[in-house]
Amino acid sequence: MSAVKVGIIGGSGLDDPQLLENRQEKSVTTPFGKPSDVLITGTIKGVSCVLLARHGRRHNIQPTDVNYRANVWAMRQEGCTHLVVTTACGSLQENFHPGDIVLLDDFIDRTTKRKQTFYDGSSEAHVGISHVPMNEPFCPRLRQLIGSCVSSLGYSFHDRGTMVTIEGPRFSTRAESRLWRQWKADVVNMSTVPEVVLAKEAGLLYASMALVTDYDSWREDHEAVHVELAMKTFKENAEKACSVLLKAIPQIAQEDWQADIQKNTDIAASSIMK
Repeated sequence: MSAVKVGIIGGSGLDDPQLLENRQEKSVTTPFGKPSDVLITGTIKGVSCVLLARHGRRHNIQPTDVNYRANVWAMRQEGCTHLVVTTACGSLQENFHPGDIVLLDDFIDRTTKRKQTFYDGSSEAHVGISHVPMNEPFCPRLRQLIGSCVSSLGYSFHDRGTMVTIEGPRFSTRAESRLWRQWKADVVNMSTVPEVVLAKEAGLLYASMALVTDYDSWREDHEAVHVELAMKTFKENAEKACSVLLKAIPQIAQEDWQADIQKNTDIAASSIMK
């Protein structure tokens, strides 16, 4: 059975190194520059983990300027096999309520300024062009395991959901929010893309816990999203997410992922045209 090492990328409010035991800070660089902050290495119930704050521990990096390539590659450099992330999001549907956890299974990309591939000629180790498939961007087995843990903890959650990722840093207009609803998207954020795409290129098993904070801008009977509202709910959600991670990560380590890891590695390799 292959060894499991879990990378955790925390969104706004969920980047607390106290989550890990035997914590150590590690400053690294990658072929794509430095990640958003130092890596926090440690363990959760004996399982090796690496924690990274997506926007920096002081939340001083806006979504467009996050070095997603360095963040994901740093996790791969550290030997991570899995990447479990959290992200704040707004609800686009009546039945997705603030406080809910959404285990994403698909996305719609509305970003415009981000580097979405390691294979753009900037790294000598990444030669060619990667046409990585996105029919299954999130690892279904990992999502199912996390869903079982969320359910056992009694939290309200959705076992699938489609995320619209917008460029930001502004929130959606009412017209945009209503359009995303017509597209049958479930939630909206500013960070799933290109992180999920790069994880697939890197061959990592990736799952995202999207934490609903608000109803975006489409509901006239609710307050439109703003920073104070979103952060208040996210801090409450962050406690749930930590509980899920503490329960799920030891279970991840108990299972044999060799075939899944090999499958993702093969997909990443076979996607490259040289």
